[in-house]
Amino acid sequence: MTGAEDVRGDGVVKDSYPAGSGWVVAARGELDQDTLASLEEALTAAADRHPMVVLDASSVTFGDSSFLNLLLRLHRSTALRIAAPGDQLRRLFALTGADTVLSLHPSVQDALGP
Repeated sequence: MTGAEDVRGDGVVKDSYPAGSGWVVAARGELDQDTLASLEEALTAAADRHPMVVLDASSVTFGDSSFLNLLLRLHRSTALRIAAPGDQLRRLFALTGADTVLSLHPSVQDALGP
């Protein structure tokens, strides 16, 4: 993976770039079983190549159980950090208890920190 041009597909992946020892994938829009394929591809490729992957969720408006399952699977294979989740995602994480498992951060910069 050499840059954002490699993972942009249906518009769900907004950007993808190196940051420190990790890789940031910025997602946007509604993430459900019908739209998740390109994000899954981008996150999986990043996890295969980098010790830390940050998902910039600041532009995500909705995530369903398939999105949550993707994050939990990736959490087991890399240091996954979720940056700037909105209200709907925070509710999803809290209701399912995923907020006690996933590494949530207020911003990408905070997620990239120690």
